[in-house]
Amino acid sequence: MSQATKRKHVVKEVLGEHMVPSDQQQIVRVLRTPGNNLHEVETAEGQRFLVSMPSKYRKNIWIKRGDFLIVDPIEEGEKVKAEISFVLCKDHVRSLQKEGLWPEAFSEVAEKHNNRNSFRQCCQMLPRVVALFDIHHLWSLRVDLMTSSYNLLIFP
Repeated sequence: MSQATKRKHVVKEVLGEHMVPSDQQQIVRVLRTPGNNLHEVETAEGQRFLVSMPSKYRKNIWIKRGDFLIVDPIEEGEKVKAEISFVLCKDHVRSLQKEGLWPEAFSEVAEKHNNRNSFRQCCQMLPRVVALFDIHHLWSLRVDLMTSSYNLLIFP
């Protein structure tokens, strides 16, 4: 299987599949990435440890600080105590919250993470709007969207 085909299947699995953690699995939050495909995580109870990323996710899925994961425990590890079994995106988090499977300790953190992302998206659009006004020196802008039109007035 080529690298592109493998990446396509792994991304499809992560984005499309709805995962419910089993009794042995835990939902954890990523705190930092020390390297070598290891991630420091924290459980809902506050316990911190390292988890390893399986080879199928390496170079295909990127995990950043604040992301949520489902991990499987590893018996033989001292420092590395679990392996990542699933990466949770915000849609997965919402569905787990609706089902009542989401840990209470992470409820506030997940909400802040979603709000930060929506704020970040708004801020990314702001330079485009400002550039539009700088280029055209408009005092009012008429935008036609499908069948509706909206007026945006700029006051000096």
